[in-house]
Amino acid sequence: MAGRRVECTWKRHVAEQLKQRDRVQRQAFEEIIHQYNRLLEKSDLQAVLSERLQTEKYELQDRHDVSPGAESLQQEMAQIRIRHQEELTELHKKRGELAQSVIELNNQIQQKDKEIQSNEAKMLEYQQQIAQLEGECRDLRSSLADLERANQTLRDEYDALQITFSALEEKLRKTTEDNQELVTRWMAEKAQEANRLNAENEKDCRRRQAKLQKELADAAKEPLPIEPDDDIEVLSEDSGKGPGETSPSRMPSRTPSKRVSQTPPAGLLDSISNIFGYVDGVCVCFRRRRSLNSHGTSPESADAPTGVCAEVRVPSTALHVFDAHDGEVNAVRFSPGSRLLATGGMDRRVKLWEVVAGQEKKVCVCVCVPSQGSYLLAASNDFASRIWTMDDYRLRHTLTGHSGKVLSARFLLDNARIVSGSYDRTLKLWDLRSKVCMKTVFAGSSCNDIVCTEQCVMSGHFDKKVRFWDIRSESIVCELELLGRVTSLDLNHDRTELLTCSRDDLVKIIDLRNNAVRQTFSAQGFKCGSDFTRVTFSPDGSYVAAGSADGVLYVWNVLTGKLDKTLDKGHSSAINSVSWSPSGTYVVSVEKGSRAVLWSDM
Repeated sequence: MAGRRVECTWKRHVAEQLKQRDRVQRQAFEEIIHQYNRLLEKSDLQAVLSERLQTEKYELQDRHDVSPGAESLQQEMAQIRIRHQEELTELHKKRGELAQSVIELNNQIQQKDKEIQSNEAKMLEYQQQIAQLEGECRDLRSSLADLERANQTLRDEYDALQITFSALEEKLRKTTEDNQELVTRWMAEKAQEANRLNAENEKDCRRRQAKLQKELADAAKEPLPIEPDDDIEVLSEDSGKGPGETSPSRMPSRTPSKRVSQTPPAGLLDSISNIFGYVDGVCVCFRRRRSLNSHGTSPESADAPTGVCAEVRVPSTALHVFDAHDGEVNAVRFSPGSRLLATGGMDRRVKLWEVVAGQEKKVCVCVCVPSQGSYLLAASNDFASRIWTMDDYRLRHTLTGHSGKVLSARFLLDNARIVSGSYDRTLKLWDLRSKVCMKTVFAGSSCNDIVCTEQCVMSGHFDKKVRFWDIRSESIVCELELLGRVTSLDLNHDRTELLTCSRDDLVKIIDLRNNAVRQTFSAQGFKCGSDFTRVTFSPDGSYVAAGSADGVLYVWNVLTGKLDKTLDKGHSSAINSVSWSPSGTYVVSVEKGSRAVLWSDM
C-alpha cells in the first residue's frame, strides 16, 4: 500500500513538472511552429504559382509564335520569374534556419528529459531515505518512551531513598545528641573522680606532713652525741619558745636521714595524669562549634607558636574522623601553636577548628597561616585571595587581579607581603600595607603551589617544572624539570630541603644547596590523586606524609628512605591534602569527599 502511494506521488509530480514546462516554453514553440506553417503555406503557394507560371510560359510561347508582341511579355515574365526565384531562395533559407532551430530545441528537450529522469531517480532515493528515517524515528520514539519509563522508575526510587535518608538523618541527629549527652555526663563523672582523687591526695599529703613533723619533733628531743672534731652550729632561740618548740625548718642540716619527701606516691600521680589525658582525648574526638565571643582571650594569644617540636610522633591510628565541609575538601593547615586547624572546601567556606572544639569561620583551594598565627590567608577559584585576622575573624583584605583561579598563596617571611600563583600562568607579589600588586611575573605555565624563603620563591607548575625566582630581580634563578606535573611543594624546618610531589606518583626531596634531587620516595599502591595533591614534611624534617588516590595515608622515614607507616582506615576517597602539626603530635588529612581525619599515635 505504501509502495503504490509512493508511485502515485512521483507520477503526479512528473505530470505537474511537464505541465509547468509546457506553460513556460509553449509561447516560444508556438511562434516557431506558426512561422514554420507560414513557410509551408508560402512554399505550397510558390509551387502553385510556379506551375501556373510554367503553364503561362508555354501559353505565351505559343502566342509568341502567333503574335508579334509576345517578346515584351516574355521579358516581363522573366523578371517575374526571377523575382519569384529570389523569394523562393529566401524562403528556403528561412526554412533551413527554422529547421536548425527545431533541431536545437529538440536537443534541449532531450537534455531536459535526461534531467527529469535524473531528478526522478534522486527523488526515489530521497523517498527511500525518508522512509528509512521515519523507521529510525519510530525506533527512537520507542526508545524515548522506554527511557522515560526508566527515568520515572529511578525518580520513584530516588524519592524512596530520599525518605530513607531523611529518616536516617533524623536518627543520626538523635544519636549525636545522645552521644553528646553521654559525653557530657561522662566528663562530669571523670571530673568528679578527679576531684575525689585530688581530695584523697591532699589528705594523704596532710597525713604525711603531720607524720613528718612528729618524727622531726621526736628527733629534736633525742640527745645527739657530739664528736670532738664535729662542727657545732649554735641556734639562737626565739623569745617565747622553749627548746621543744623549735621549727622543723630550723633543724640543722646534719640530719638529712630523717627528712622524707613530701610528694605523693607515684601511682596516685600517674592515675591523675591518666585521667586528665583521657579527658583531653574525649574533647579531641567530639568537636563542638565555638561562638566568636566564647573566650575572653584572643586566639592569637592562646595559640602562640611553640617553636621547634620536642618530639615528632608518627601517627598510627585515626583519632577523630569528621565531615569538615559540604563537598570536597581542598586544603588544610595547622596554626603555629597546633591548637587551631584551618580547612578550605568546595562549599566556598574556610573553617577554623580547635583540636578540642570546632570553630567555623569562597571555592577554597589553599590556606596559609603565618608564623605568628595572627592572619589567615586563603586562595580561591573566584580569581582572588583573602586575608582574615584571627583575633576577630574579620575579612581584612581581598586581593584581586588574576584572570584565572588562584591555586596557591603564601606569606613571605616578613608577613607584610604575599605571593600568589594562578591558573593564568602568572605569579603576583602583593604588599599588605598599600594593598596593591607590586609585581607580576609571567611563568609560562599554570602554577599549582608556592613556597618561600628570605629572597627566593619556589613554584611548581603544570609543565613539570619547579622554578626558583629571585624576588628582587623578578628573574628565574634556576629551573628543575621532574617527570610529571608538580602538585605540591613544602620546605623543611631549616629551609634547606624542598619536598615535591608530582603526577608520576613520586615524592622527591631536593637539596636547595645544589638544586639537585637528593631522595625519591615511592610505594606500591601510592598514586597522586589530583593536580593539587598536597604533601608535607614533619616539623623536624625526619618524616614525609602523603595521601594517595585510594584514600591511604603514607608516611616515609627520611633518614632510612623506607616506608614507615600505611594508614588505610579513615578515608573513602582520594586524599587531597596533608598537614603535620608544628608540635609533632597530630597529622590531619582531607579528601575529595567531605571527610577530614585527625591522626595520632595515641
